[in-house]
Amino acid sequence: MPSPTAAIRPMRPDDVAEAEQVSSESFHALDRLTLPRAWPEPQPRQEGRSRSWQARTEHLLRTDPGGCWVAEEHGAMVGVVTSLVREGTWILATYAVRPGHQGRGVGKPLLAAALHHGRGALRGMLSSSADPRAVRVYRQAGLSLHPQMVLRGTLDRTSIPIGTGEKVREGSAGDQDLLDSVDRQARGSAHGPDHPLLMAQSRLLVSESTTGSGYAYANPDGRVTLLAATNRRTAGRLLWSALADGAEQTEIAHVTAANEWALDIGLAARLEVWTVGYLALRAMRAPSPYLHHGSLL
Repeated sequence: MPSPTAAIRPMRPDDVAEAEQVSSESFHALDRLTLPRAWPEPQPRQEGRSRSWQARTEHLLRTDPGGCWVAEEHGAMVGVVTSLVREGTWILATYAVRPGHQGRGVGKPLLAAALHHGRGALRGMLSSSADPRAVRVYRQAGLSLHPQMVLRGTLDRTSIPIGTGEKVREGSAGDQDLLDSVDRQARGSAHGPDHPLLMAQSRLLVSESTTGSGYAYANPDGRVTLLAATNRRTAGRLLWSALADGAEQTEIAHVTAANEWALDIGLAARLEVWTVGYLALRAMRAPSPYLHHGSLL
């Protein structure tokens, strides 16, 4: 039954820690229901990821306060949504309802508030889980659904091409204009103010030559959190470079059918292919060459 007591209000800075707990509980419960059984048992969000989530949400409260909302019942937070708009592209960053409160009418007004924030945007993007309820909601909201693949396993280092990294360098804040230019070509809008946050949380790799440009944000273990390029050769160079510098156990996430170049690299590296969730889009094609960020897309 719909909840008659849920109140939707704008998120405040002092809500961020509790909002992180709501999202952590929600996503952990969802992972246990939807992730492949062959995978290890999902673990609760670790401290480092919790800090990153809070830093990202604090950032969105500064850039897009109108896109950040919470739901409360009897004084307790039971739902959270954060969204942003970048150059005409609306992006859903987080959408979570605490376990035990789903299916009670909490999520619908939260999503409506986030959609209202993007009412003037021409395009829309979000990364969805495989939860059938969420998928139904996004489709009914008019988004097209593109299945996502993830490749994971033990990296075969003998597969790494000779010369990987030769045309890849460490990036810096001075590359912002280049990054935004690549974004516009790959997905139609720049990340703009999100790049400083991404640089603070990940290693930035840049490739710039007469034939193409691109960048990738990579974690210390070599897992790419965001990659954009003007052509597939540059994208492949960046992905191989990130993998080569990372750990043996790795993954390539958020691969759509429009990015089979990344699928081919993962297969060459002897990683296993799985299908997990969807990239949901409104009024735009699946970006390519592009591996989207799970929250900032």
